[in-house]
Amino acid sequence: MEKRELLYEGKAKKLYKTDDKNLLIAEFKDDLTAFNAQKKGSEDGKGAINCQISANLFKLLEENGIKTHLVETLDKNNQLVKKVDIIPIEVVVRNTATGSLSKRLGIEDGKVLPFTLVEFYYKEDDLNDPIICSQHALLMGLVEKREQLEELVEKGKKINEVLKEFFVKRRLNLVDFKVEFGIDRDGEIILSDEISPDSCRFWDMDTNEKMDKDRFRQGLGSVKVAYEEVLNRILEEK
Repeated sequence: MEKRELLYEGKAKKLYKTDDKNLLIAEFKDDLTAFNAQKKGSEDGKGAINCQISANLFKLLEENGIKTHLVETLDKNNQLVKKVDIIPIEVVVRNTATGSLSKRLGIEDGKVLPFTLVEFYYKEDDLNDPIICSQHALLMGLVEKREQLEELVEKGKKINEVLKEFFVKRRLNLVDFKVEFGIDRDGEIILSDEISPDSCRFWDMDTNEKMDKDRFRQGLGSVKVAYEEVLNRILEEK
């Protein structure tokens, strides 16, 4: 599949057109950003690790009935994906309080939540991706109908169930994660973007060591080393 002109460049990926109007190539970058790109960095090889992590997790989710945009992995940094219309809502699923949730609500950092919390954030860098409610999403026309929001919540919870069980076996706590969805050419909502330590929080179950982008946010050491450990555990046979 030939990579053609650049269609979009985000913080962690570039999207290219191909010779098929329904397919794109997603290139994973080595760039690191935090605090709405106020902090920037890069680690060689980070993109390739995330590409492999995301591909493996998307395949796992596909096996569990969750449709995704992934078609195939082309090489270490590039995936062939279905073209979708991205819904401009970041769906954040939380199992443990930390980060912005603890800051906003004063919930103790590290407190296990009594139920899975699903939040919506408006995907808009100029506004610092503000938290929104369902009525906001409808008011701004981010989706066409309320049922689509309910579907985002249910899909987020289903993804959480699959990933939590998977990572518990690999001695990693899935603290929280962010996912994005798109509408494919058949009008179906499918999982898009990526799932990686850039978009998830993983804490080692034995040491509580952070194995995700918080290492970059908080200056805790090499991101690549931690991401490699996450990948190694994903590839373990359990």
